[in-house]
Amino acid sequence: MELEEKKINSLLKFDGKMIKLYLDEVKLPNDHNSHREVVRHPGAAAIIAINREGLIVVEKQYRYPVNEILWEIPAGKLDKDEEPLTCAKREFEEETGFVAKNWKMLGYIYTTPGFSDEKIHLFFASGLEKGNVNPDEDEFVEIKFLSKSEMERMILENEIVDSKTIAAFFRAREKGLLN
Repeated sequence: MELEEKKINSLLKFDGKMIKLYLDEVKLPNDHNSHREVVRHPGAAAIIAINREGLIVVEKQYRYPVNEILWEIPAGKLDKDEEPLTCAKREFEEETGFVAKNWKMLGYIYTTPGFSDEKIHLFFASGLEKGNVNPDEDEFVEIKFLSKSEMERMILENEIVDSKTIAAFFRAREKGLLN
């Protein structure tokens, strides 16, 4: 059975600064037509980083869409035509005030593929040195360092619920990068 849906047409319903919302008409595998609401996102990069002591850099920040303060790894949106690693390095320094000597790609995730094409590229960073903190004017974060065991406990006890943070932590751990 073929599973792919074919786009028939697409109507832009909202053109925002960060996202675009489309209403697409699609042909289903059974030859019926249906509609899909699709959020188009430019993509992002997220960084799980450890310092010399083996502690993981996390941020605490308020997230308006869910009305909660969340613990997350540093991350940010890709600029137009920007490479994911370039974005990761820029965002990491802007948000944390650190630069990293060593970078490894951990793959990527789709955050909510049921309605969005947002793709977050995950990176592991080490060899941290002081850089220049320069958050966006509407960005307020608190930086903290967690041990591997503390972060794992927070994930398992639902204190860390951010999907990119959870995915990056377990990918880095399984690759032996958090030892």
